[in-house]
Amino acid sequence: MQRSRNDLWVGLFVMLGLAAVLFLALQSANLLRLDVGRQSYAVTARFDNIGSLKPQAAVRSAGVLVGRVESIGFDDKIFRATVRLSLDKRYAFPKDSSFKILTSGLLGDQYVGIEAGPSDKNLAEGDTVDDTQSAVVLENLIGQFLYNKAAEGSDAPAAKPAAP
Repeated sequence: MQRSRNDLWVGLFVMLGLAAVLFLALQSANLLRLDVGRQSYAVTARFDNIGSLKPQAAVRSAGVLVGRVESIGFDDKIFRATVRLSLDKRYAFPKDSSFKILTSGLLGDQYVGIEAGPSDKNLAEGDTVDDTQSAVVLENLIGQFLYNKAAEGSDAPAAKPAAP
């Protein structure tokens, strides 16, 4: 009887540990949202390049989580990415705020950063923001760096022949 009771407690402990690991994995991958019931309003932002931004990515202002990326699409009339953001109603941003795609850390996840503008009117449900700054794509930066280095090398004077 004592052995089966110990087995039951060990089994419960293992199940609790697996549930905790699953919770942490879903939370870190932004697949689990615990803000159900919070009121929010949707805003659309247009970007030239969104990099590797994903749905459910964070929307931050001054480092504070103020919303999530709801969906990502492509407008084939203007050839720009459209990102629908769900912002918490507690936070009101001016209409002339700028939206940027930023990276947390050197190679971390991308998120949308909001820099508030000076306008007196605030963003409302359904508004579209065109004052955006696209994601910095690491491959483009490396390509530019290599191109500039190659251009510098071709402008350098030719080496003088060695004296006999």
